[in-house]
Amino acid sequence: MSIRIPLVICLAAGLALPGCATRLNPFNWFGNSQPAPVAAEAGSAAEVNPLIPERRRGVSFLRNSDEEVYQGRPIAEIAELAILRRPGGAIVTAVGLAPTPGRFEARLTPVEIDDNARLVYTLEARLAPGPAGTGPDARSVSVAVYLTDQELSGIREIEVRGAGNALVSRR
Repeated sequence: MSIRIPLVICLAAGLALPGCATRLNPFNWFGNSQPAPVAAEAGSAAEVNPLIPERRRGVSFLRNSDEEVYQGRPIAEIAELAILRRPGGAIVTAVGLAPTPGRFEARLTPVEIDDNARLVYTLEARLAPGPAGTGPDARSVSVAVYLTDQELSGIREIEVRGAGNALVSRR
């Protein structure tokens, strides 16, 4: 087989492919689709977010009706704090190192302070029962929280605390 046939095929494809994005292609005649708002009827299923579980009302002898209190403990060391700007807000990401492996259900718990120009969080996690993984990665805990522009207005400093240290990011 000579080199001419693959060369002709590549040349023809190279010349025909750019034509797919032009107005001559009938699939492009209506342009790109854009989202449009849909009005939901009052009381319809569209008003309910299916990803948010419903709170169960009433008393059951199988379930405790009291709210659960988070049983997490502060992480030993905060290794990294990053604030990533996103449209409409920012994502605060913290990475911590626990003294022992097997931490799970980590969260950034807000700390109540008097200063309105600061946000303070504590990185907490629970200890899993039973045997845990080994190695330095098993001790690492990563957690993030999204803050809107409204929540960030007036905030000059974000601090994440652990049991042994704290990291601060300032504007």
